[in-house]
Amino acid sequence: MAEDDWKVFELDEVREEHSRRQIPYLEFLRVPALSCGLYRLAAGSRDLQSPHDEDEVYHVLEGRGRVRVEGETREVGPGSILYVRASSEHSFFEIEEDMTLLVFFASGGPGA
Repeated sequence: MAEDDWKVFELDEVREEHSRRQIPYLEFLRVPALSCGLYRLAAGSRDLQSPHDEDEVYHVLEGRGRVRVEGETREVGPGSILYVRASSEHSFFEIEEDMTLLVFFASGGPGA
């Protein structure tokens, strides 16, 4: 088994790094077919995303708000898992509580 065949990440360590760097999105894994990151949105903030070239999955770890995908809206909170097809208009809004999301991008993520 090669050293890069697998990796282990501890969520608490990823959260600490994310807090230390004070950025909205921290990518912690990038391989040719996948990118993973931690995304935070403060209560009352605006999500300024634009459509991505990759499919993505969000897992809401904490916080509450609403998400709009291609004009449809839904409330999301801890435990919600969202799939968003590549090129779909989407954003989080009415963020009631600070949100932390795990984000998984197919094929390398934004800017790949």
